Amino acid sequence: MNRSPRRTTLGRCRVTRLLRRPAPRTLRGRLSLVALTTAALLMAVLTLVFNAVVNRHLQVQADDELRTRAAAVATTVDTSGSRVRVLETANDRLLDANVWIYTGTRLLEKPPSAGADRPLTTAADRLAARSGPACVTVHAADTRAVRLCSRPVPGRYASATIVTALDLTPYRSSADTLLLGSLVLDAVMLACTYVLTRLAVGRALRPVRAMTDRATQWSAVASDDRLGAEERPVELARLGASLDALLDRIRAVLRHERQLTGELSHELRTPLARIIAELDWWQGRPRSAEETRATHEVVAEAAQSMRTICDTLLNDARDNVRDPSTVPGTADLVPVLCRLAQRLDPPDQVRAVVEPASGRLEAGVAPALLDRIVSPLLANAVRYARSTVTVSALPVSGAVRIDVTDDGPGVPEAFVGELFQPGRRADSEDGHDGAGLGLPLARRLARTVGGEVSYDPGHTPGARFTITLPAG
Repeated sequence: MNRSPRRTTLGRCRVTRLLRRPAPRTLRGRLSLVALTTAALLMAVLTLVFNAVVNRHLQVQADDELRTRAAAVATTVDTSGSRVRVLETANDRLLDANVWIYTGTRLLEKPPSAGADRPLTTAADRLAARSGPACVTVHAADTRAVRLCSRPVPGRYASATIVTALDLTPYRSSADTLLLGSLVLDAVMLACTYVLTRLAVGRALRPVRAMTDRATQWSAVASDDRLGAEERPVELARLGASLDALLDRIRAVLRHERQLTGELSHELRTPLARIIAELDWWQGRPRSAEETRATHEVVAEAAQSMRTICDTLLNDARDNVRDPSTVPGTADLVPVLCRLAQRLDPPDQVRAVVEPASGRLEAGVAPALLDRIVSPLLANAVRYARSTVTVSALPVSGAVRIDVTDDGPGVPEAFVGELFQPGRRADSEDGHDGAGLGLPLARRLARTVGGEVSYDPGHTPGARFTITLPAG
């Protein structure tokens, strides 16, 4: 009879659903399932081996019991004469129980309960026909398992063979009890393994869950807090480093977004105000054709300025998005500092030195903005240095630090308070050009991205300015 296509399709769907049963969704559940499966396989193998060893040991015990009984019966068999004789003893009934005595293949004695056609007598006849000792397990008519062993008794003129039998029911009962006990123990061990694995994995994953929650919270507010790697296992330390790098990237992206929004707002405000003012003035009263044309030119010029500003800022943002290896709004410090030092035009007796940093250092500002922050400090240091200008960079907690040091006369103590005020110079007649705008501009730009530019009054000789910027 052919099966209908619909029933076949339904059967396949059921099998597919069974095969596609979802695995546990949590890592703790999956690890617990793996541990449970592994423990089940191991315990199944150990249970089989254990019960095989137990069965073998019980069989050896039964064979030893049969050999002992055969040795006792052999003391009652006389093979010294021309024919075999069975001697009578005080324990004759005990020795006759489940014992067959043969001379050659002729049966001399048998148990009272054994008939000529019973399976035990047949098995005993076969053992007696063999030349050496042997053992065999047979099932009696009442389905009992019985173990039979034969033992030859040699003589000068005649020989005999003793076959003894032993009921294996107590031994099988012991083996079954041990098997049941081992299965119960396996079930208890599997349950304990599953529970303990879930508890252990849950305890081990608790720091991971805490780290994830903290990273999620910090990423939402662009926090400067970081997980770090202290007092954690190697795996969690690597995870913490990865999450810290991700948080740094998110913070840099958010900072770049705020900076881009601020620059667009600041740069577009002036041309937009000109357009609004010109349109208000043009609509205020009737204008001549010449005045209307002038208004159109001003509006067109302001609109073109806005377009240029948008193209410049958006192209820079697009370039950062196209390159996935770089984070928007970040800059590799050492190459930028080396390029700025090479671009300087110091006097012949002054040289600029950039001290290499250990490892890669990234600042959380765009390269163009880093250029505008560092350039005034370098120009100021070269202007007053006697022989050397040193630029160094090093990482600090959640930020990078750039030191610009010169060996010049330094800043007069009385002028330190006015150092970052626009248009102020310590000595306007010192022979150096400058309008006193470089340091205030550098500080203002650094503060717009969450950084700072400061002067170290305790450094001697010369002057040292420190730039602190957020890490990339």
